[in-house]
Amino acid sequence: MYGFSTQLKVPFDTAVAKVTEALQKEGFGVLTDIDVKATLKAKLNVERRPYRILGACNPPLAHRALEVDPDVGLLLPCNVVVREEADGTITVVFMDPEAVLQLVDKPEVHALGKEVRTLLRRVCASLKA
Repeated sequence: MYGFSTQLKVPFDTAVAKVTEALQKEGFGVLTDIDVKATLKAKLNVERRPYRILGACNPPLAHRALEVDPDVGLLLPCNVVVREEADGTITVVFMDPEAVLQLVDKPEVHALGKEVRTLLRRVCASLKA
């Protein structure tokens, strides 16, 4: 599997704020925030439930990965999807960096993937609390 998730029973904007705050507590900033709902409406005139892709980055860990392999930037940042389901619950899905970084043929990058996965799992668990 390439991700892990949790569900929240809060309004969508509250969920995005909670995810952003939880990421910050583990040293991640949100570098990108893609509003898929707004983009599809503007480009295709398609209606859909709220759906955002947050590009989360932990600068010290990203720096370490880039020092080992400059091309690893192709796999950064760690995406976190926040989406509203038909029943109104919010699903938060985290990219599994351990799985994704297996694409890189360097043990040091694999170790970093495990480290980042541990941090993102803590973020996920904190949202359930």
